[in-house]
Amino acid sequence: MILDIVLCGNQHLTAEQIYLRAKQISPSIVMATVYNNLNRLVDEGQLRRIKAADAVARYDKPTRHDHLCCIKCGRLADIQLEDLRERLCAASGREVLSYDLNLYYICDECRKDDERMQKENGPLSRSPNRDNG
Repeated sequence: MILDIVLCGNQHLTAEQIYLRAKQISPSIVMATVYNNLNRLVDEGQLRRIKAADAVARYDKPTRHDHLCCIKCGRLADIQLEDLRERLCAASGREVLSYDLNLYYICDECRKDDERMQKENGPLSRSPNRDNG
C-alpha cells in the first residue's frame, strides 16, 4: 500500500502525507508503520528518499532522475538530465556508485509572487528585521 501511494503519484510526498493517504485506505495504520515501511523500501531500493532545502524527507520513484528544488516554497519537480556518473568518476578518480542532484531555483509561482510584492511595495523595499548598517 505505501509503495503504491508513492509510485502511483507524481508528487514527492513526505512521510506524513503518505500516512494521511494510507489512513484513508487503512484507518488503523499508525505513523510508525509508515516510517518502518518507508525505511525498508528505501533500503531495498524500491523508493528514493530525497532531502532538499527544506530538510523534510520526501519519497520518490527509484528511477534515475534529478530534481529542481524551489528555495522559496520547497516545491520539487523532476528533471531528466544525462547520467553524470562517468564524468563524476573521471573527475573524482573514484568509482561513483550513485548520486543525487538537486538544482536549486525559484519556481515560476514564487517568482510571480516576488514580482507582485515588488510592484506593491516598491523595488527598494527592505525587511524590517534587516540591519541596514
